[in-house]
Amino acid sequence: MAASILHLGPERPADATEAEDLQLVESLRLGSEAAYEELLGRFQQSVYALAFRLLTDKAEASDVVQEVFLKVFRNISSFRAQSSLRTWIYRITVNEAHNAKRWFFRHRGREIELDTAPEDAPALRESISDGSRSPFEITLDQEQRQLIEAALDRINPVFREAVVLRDITDLSYDEIAEILGVSLGTVKSRILRGREALREELVGSLQSNRSLRLVPKTAE
Repeated sequence: MAASILHLGPERPADATEAEDLQLVESLRLGSEAAYEELLGRFQQSVYALAFRLLTDKAEASDVVQEVFLKVFRNISSFRAQSSLRTWIYRITVNEAHNAKRWFFRHRGREIELDTAPEDAPALRESISDGSRSPFEITLDQEQRQLIEAALDRINPVFREAVVLRDITDLSYDEIAEILGVSLGTVKSRILRGREALREELVGSLQSNRSLRLVPKTAE
């Protein structure tokens, strides 16, 4: 359910993407400014979306994006294409998100707030301006998205990380294992437990909302 509502953007054929990646990497190594612009155009939004879902803070996610692309620019010569360019960039993103969390706890001494409204993040917005859709359908989609985002924020960060990479970022199990540096079995276990935790949170949220709606308002 989360993937159908929150998945970002269409996919391209794997062969075409791999060829584009290799060409892009070569151009980046040659210092092409156009290649840097292409890299940002292809990955900036998805990197921000991933960082935001892992950190649930817009400012921190933006900082992570800057760090990610600085590292990509500085280390592109070390990229050996043993994984896809996307996997490499997402691994850097996850690592930088972890670094941001460690810095947060070390320097601010408080827990990360988990109640930031995800729909405020421009990179996560979806177009709902289809004139053929009713206001009720649009509102329903918004409510569903908010429920899912809020539920994701409440589950264990380790499980959230795996669910986001699989069901929202749409990576393969092998890619996730490489990004997280864990075994394939661990990835599958985390995704299974994360989905179950997400389901339980969604059921609780739906029951809570239904109860609130059934409470009659008193006349003022």
